[in-house]
Amino acid sequence: MMHRFLSDNRAELIARCRGKVALRSATGVPGQELDHGVTVFLDQLIKTLQVEEGAEPMRSRKVSGPAGGGRPALSEISESAALHGRELLTHGFTVDQVVHDYGDLCQAISDLAFERGAEIETDEFRTLNRCLDNAIAHAVTEFGYQNEIVQSDRQALALNERLGFFAHELRNQLCTATLALSIIKEGSVGMSGATAGILDRALAGLGSLIDRSLAEVRMAAGTPVQKRLYSLADFIAEIRLSASLEVTVRGCVLVVSEVDPVLAIDVDRDLLLSATGNLLQNAFKFSAPGSEITLNAYALADRILIDVEDRCGGLPSGDGAALFQPFVQESADQSGLGLGLSISQRSVEANQGQLSVRDVPGTGCVFTISLPRHQMPPSEGLLPPRATG
Repeated sequence: MMHRFLSDNRAELIARCRGKVALRSATGVPGQELDHGVTVFLDQLIKTLQVEEGAEPMRSRKVSGPAGGGRPALSEISESAALHGRELLTHGFTVDQVVHDYGDLCQAISDLAFERGAEIETDEFRTLNRCLDNAIAHAVTEFGYQNEIVQSDRQALALNERLGFFAHELRNQLCTATLALSIIKEGSVGMSGATAGILDRALAGLGSLIDRSLAEVRMAAGTPVQKRLYSLADFIAEIRLSASLEVTVRGCVLVVSEVDPVLAIDVDRDLLLSATGNLLQNAFKFSAPGSEITLNAYALADRILIDVEDRCGGLPSGDGAALFQPFVQESADQSGLGLGLSISQRSVEANQGQLSVRDVPGTGCVFTISLPRHQMPPSEGLLPPRATG
């Protein structure tokens, strides 16, 4: 009988299952098996088989639950399997490993029975399958439930952290602007002095924070991208105008290339303005006062490229990919949230583009936005002259 075979070979079956579990674990498992795992399930399976041989076989459902996967029913297997699913999540297993954990025992039983010539009746295999089905269902359900809680907690923690950083930066800029304005209102300083410059910087910082936050909200909320065809020359002119205050505040020089009036981009204007504006703000922030920042826009094959070149001195680590991770700041200037480049990358990608960085050691960095190439519709001003004669 199957329950005798299982009882006689209990230690061997457990050892085989432990070996399989240890191979799949990301961190390895303790010398003893998890408290509510295969050992407990094997004992419950043996108990189920013994009850089914008695005068009241239906009482085995109290141990192993009903067949068919219908309405959930309380049983010894359901309770221990749910606890086991929770343990597997805690030890770094994945949901497919939860399923394999119970499948290991089924395989071990089949292999050992074949090796030792033990005969197992069809009804006993049905009982084994019912027990496995119920255990897997409850373990996976609990694993999923606990995993959702863990993910929700992580998301809430990350959101709170970002809101905390944002509130901190917003308060700092607002306090600086308020203090500068109060000094100016006293009449002891003029609007063209150093205090006015502090006010300008604080206002520019507030504008930058708000622009980035609005872009992030749009990206996180999955707001549909509103794409339209825009003149690349007009877009660059708008960027140049919006950066004029930052140029004055930072004391830098912004050099903008001439743009072919035929070139166009099909984009969500607000998202791309936010992304490009943030690249320029970073360029001003991390370059020495008086540095020359360049903004170039041009076509290369089927792409439109927008380059922002700064004078930051180059990346300390040389790892450009790390810059696009949230809360990463490679510069000694640690002001700001460290979210700007991450948001910029997502904004560019929402417009079917790519954002990359090239390190120029000892000089600076070149950030490049690559977008699909388009051209403006023909107009009278762009048509070639008619042939005469």
